[in-house]
Amino acid sequence: QVQLLESGGGVVQAGESLRLSCAASGRIFSLYVMGWYRQAPGKQRELVALHTSGGTTDYAGSVKGRFTISRDNAKNTVYLQMNSLKPEDTAVYYCHAEAQVSWLTTRTYYWGQGTQVTVSS
Repeated sequence: QVQLLESGGGVVQAGESLRLSCAASGRIFSLYVMGWYRQAPGKQRELVALHTSGGTTDYAGSVKGRFTISRDNAKNTVYLQMNSLKPEDTAVYYCHAEAQVSWLTTRTYYWGQGTQVTVSS
């Protein structure tokens, strides 16, 4: 199994920054896509940003130019630098990873427990 441990959430004022981290641990044969999703109260979970093992990144339109996803493959860790935060960015942010625990198994999706980000106006 693969465990994802998020950190870095908190309460900030609009316009400030936060950096989220997500470290994958456990039985990891290979990590493919790693990324971040978020879920605001009363809304569906949505993709924020993703980073493939090959280095390709993608962002939700609402965060392009403000958020940057990066990855340290040696540490099995993905980061989300969030700048110019807005109240509408308030949500629980979930780390997500597609991983393989051995060459015999198929790729499986894993989720972290989530970290709260609150942006006040």
